Amino acid sequence: MPILSRVTTMHDEVTAWRRHLHSIPELLYDVHETAEFVATKLREFGCDEVVTGIGRTGVVAVIRGSQGDGPTIGLRADMDALPLTEVTGTPYASTKPGKMHACGHDGHTTMLLGAAKYLAQTRNFSGSVVTIFQPAEEGGAGGKAMVDDGMMERFGIDQVYGMHNMPGLPVGQFAICPGPIMAATAEFQITLHGKGAHAAMPHTGADPIIAGSQIVQALQTIASRNTDPLDAVVVSVTQFHAGDTHNIIPQSAFLGGTIRTLRQEVSDNTYKRIKEIAEGVAAALGVRADVEIKINYPVTVNHDAETDFAIQVAQEVAGTSKVDTELRPLMASEDFSYMLIARPGAFIFTGNGDTASLHNPAYDFNDDALPHGIAYWIRIAETAASRA
Repeated sequence: MPILSRVTTMHDEVTAWRRHLHSIPELLYDVHETAEFVATKLREFGCDEVVTGIGRTGVVAVIRGSQGDGPTIGLRADMDALPLTEVTGTPYASTKPGKMHACGHDGHTTMLLGAAKYLAQTRNFSGSVVTIFQPAEEGGAGGKAMVDDGMMERFGIDQVYGMHNMPGLPVGQFAICPGPIMAATAEFQITLHGKGAHAAMPHTGADPIIAGSQIVQALQTIASRNTDPLDAVVVSVTQFHAGDTHNIIPQSAFLGGTIRTLRQEVSDNTYKRIKEIAEGVAAALGVRADVEIKINYPVTVNHDAETDFAIQVAQEVAGTSKVDTELRPLMASEDFSYMLIARPGAFIFTGNGDTASLHNPAYDFNDDALPHGIAYWIRIAETAASRA
């Protein structure tokens, strides 16, 4: 019986797991209830080793194959939710106000749990599989925390693979590309120090709002005039705060936003130009600019050989016509990037169907996608030794 057909028999069981996890969303590293559920299941499955507290609240399990020596393959899922109020109205909706699984990490965790159960029962592979359940993907760099905690060395991981659902991509389909697949991100903050004045006498002050308005416009020239047109860069001003009343020019103003790029050289140039533009425009208008840039996740870069392998596996599971091998990189970010810096591997998307978008209060992971993700993980484990 094909693996997908065998996995389909697990559908009711794994759907129940997913919906339970959906009802108990937790944020960042505070995923204690989720991690306990995961660790309990892994022990029930008979995994050879289950370790908690990796990267603060991550869970790692080792499953050894029965077919002799082979590589140790890491398979990663994220566990944390988002600070949103859910509006789906489902019977299994969030029971925690202001928190919800709006990115499908409940589904990712469930797919990897389903694969772990199957692999622990069958063990039809060489080497070992290390299942990685990660906290704090949503801005907390949990992937980095697990790598920094020595996970790769402790468990002898040779290659590592990740997966994320994609709304709009039909269920049962996959999408991937070699090289950069998701962007590096950074945040910037620009504080403008001017001189307050009566709104009727603007000439007696130095207006930080005027300076801020011109800086917002000038920052868009980084993409249009300071970056190779074949390179990707997004500079988005998402915050502009100034003033408290209608008849006073304020002393200060604040701008904030994000930077997204696919190459380090572009990142470095963008950081430099933001500082130069903000300080230069402000100085020309008699205002002082303080610029801070906080670098977040690096570019998620798929390794060529491992991407070819991931494509082969996805095509075995879904069929050649249902695997997009030329996905355009996304300008969203992903802290699986840290694991791909530490070890060769690949990150792939699996279809979530016609659902609300990620990070939307109406989003819900599509349970019909569960067997396809589980089957993908199983085939990664069972065939990795053949290319080692």
